[in-house]
Amino acid sequence: MKIWPLIASIAFVTSVHAQTPYAGMQSRSIKALSDQQIADLNAARGMGLALAAELNGYPGPSHVLELADKLELSADQRAGMQRLFDSMKAEAMPLGAKLIEQEAELDKQFATRTVTPESLKASTAAVATTQGMLRETHLKYHLSTGSILTPAQMTKYAELRGYGSGHKRQHHH
Repeated sequence: MKIWPLIASIAFVTSVHAQTPYAGMQSRSIKALSDQQIADLNAARGMGLALAAELNGYPGPSHVLELADKLELSADQRAGMQRLFDSMKAEAMPLGAKLIEQEAELDKQFATRTVTPESLKASTAAVATTQGMLRETHLKYHLSTGSILTPAQMTKYAELRGYGSGHKRQHHH
């Protein structure tokens, strides 16, 4: 009796089961989105969509408002930032809702075994378009934020957020 192939196959099966990072995700209502992502989309949170701006020195309105005191924002700056934040939310929330709906539709096609190559192409293109619009929305408001803050406040923001060392600082003597 050859015992080695049996041991090898048991070892293989065990390692396969030990390495399934998706285990547990099958109970999600929309498989491609976690509850946290759904909550973030519904609340118009950035979810890292604006990192290209954020990490290159263009702060977003929500973080600027959180740091308003430390950045010593003027009353006008505060009001302007709040307007930006409100506009951003008003724009991003319906896009987030649309993305959730589109992901749910894609999920349903697979769940009900009704997916076809054509429906798959249409659904993934729709999701990608909405994701692109959502990302552009978040980035656009980071761009607008830069026009409200002074260069000194931008530098201070980067330092407060822990990005300071990578930026070239201008020293004014």
